[in-house]
Amino acid sequence: MFESAKFEHKLDKATFKTLEPALREDLLNAQFQLIDQKRRSLLVLIHGPDGAGKGAVLNRLYGWLDARKLRTLTYDAPTTNALTHPPAWKYWRDLPGYGEIGIMLGSWYQTALVDRALGKLGRSAFTAALEGVRRYEAMLDAEGVSILKLWLYLGGDEAQARLKALEKGQHARPVVRQWTEVDTPKERERLWTAAEEVVRLTSTPFAPWHVVPAVDGEYRDAMAGTVLLEMLRAIDAAPAPAPQPRPANPAEVPHGLPQFSILSTLDLTKALDEKTYREELSEAQRRITRLTTASAFGKRGLVVVFEGSDAAGKSSAIMRLRHALDPRRFRVYPVAAPTDEERARPYLWRFWRRVPALGHTAIFDRSWYGRVLVERVEGFCSPDEWGRAYGEINDFEDQLTSAGYVVVKFWLAISQEEQARRFAQRETVAYKRFKLTPEDWRNREKWPLYEAAVSEMVDRTSTSAAPWTLVEAEDKLYARVKVAKTVADALEAALGR
Repeated sequence: MFESAKFEHKLDKATFKTLEPALREDLLNAQFQLIDQKRRSLLVLIHGPDGAGKGAVLNRLYGWLDARKLRTLTYDAPTTNALTHPPAWKYWRDLPGYGEIGIMLGSWYQTALVDRALGKLGRSAFTAALEGVRRYEAMLDAEGVSILKLWLYLGGDEAQARLKALEKGQHARPVVRQWTEVDTPKERERLWTAAEEVVRLTSTPFAPWHVVPAVDGEYRDAMAGTVLLEMLRAIDAAPAPAPQPRPANPAEVPHGLPQFSILSTLDLTKALDEKTYREELSEAQRRITRLTTASAFGKRGLVVVFEGSDAAGKSSAIMRLRHALDPRRFRVYPVAAPTDEERARPYLWRFWRRVPALGHTAIFDRSWYGRVLVERVEGFCSPDEWGRAYGEINDFEDQLTSAGYVVVKFWLAISQEEQARRFAQRETVAYKRFKLTPEDWRNREKWPLYEAAVSEMVDRTSTSAAPWTLVEAEDKLYARVKVAKTVADALEAALGR
């Protein structure tokens, strides 16, 4: 993959000075188009051997572009905060908004490349890691984040010689190093092989790699600016997404088979008397308290997701969980319509930034499943968007569980008749009126559409690591106990208690 870069590529200073003004003007005009449209953002990943000029390219781009809409994203040794979150958390946290450009020194390729060079990753594990990266980049691209990847190429001997020269004069200007762990000749050779595999296996139409010869600084910078310009122009030329028609109601779609709803299999007559409820809830809460304050939970985290019909009792079930948790180590996130800041990024961004640190708990009152529920039903996203969201959500939750988080997901189910009764009650109780809106009444007309969406959601996102628990919530006492017991059981299974 690096063959053509091995040949001499030079640009004399006079020629560089001649072409630079036009390149700068074109880059600025293309950047202003990106800013004005605010339809996409751009991530520029700069990789290459130490000594290839990564910092010099970064500084050059800052000189050529409007720095007010640039963000430098650097990932060196993990911070304490990053170490207490899943590996991908820091990249999600730093995503620039639409209209902005983020320039990354180090990226999600860094760990895989270093581990491969040090012999910590076998070939199959390395290939699997790269496949995960491909899916991640495909999702970002589909959600409005364009990705340009630059590999600044220097031969191994040239890179070592240049790095030594830079380090001798390191006080003259900073030296950007990415590969401090890779020290021996054998490790450096493995790193080169791994880099070639990365460029070959992860260069895609939506996230291409560009190999930039880096021996000559003027040629390197001019080529980096040129491929950036091409990417910005491609973003500008891409058509805006066409408006999507609202989906049809399944109840009105002619078909030969009856519409199946997984919720119809629930026995909504399940109930508990007051005495049994208090005893069982108290016992479940004690278990949760004991487990979340155990030393072993310090290397774990708990993420609890509540979805369900309007007025199904999510808030009251959450309140009983709150009583069992240390208030210093948990947060409840009520999820409403996204803010302008959240709309300017991929939809999972607002949930990734709320992933708790290890040893802590996050409870989501509504969640990322809005993409395949309310956004699907109300036509707020296209069939393509909610169709691919199942895989994206599974990847998200797999990253959480792989990092040590216990993910517990609930759908609280009630009948249409019980919902109408609870709505009417909310209208008559002053301190409950805020819970009821005209939209809640309108949503009752779409009950079959929501049932169809729930059935598909459970089928496609209930995994062994993050299963769905369907809760019969006609009786609030029964629902609260089932929720608390399920959380306690999941914690016990994870902690081996």
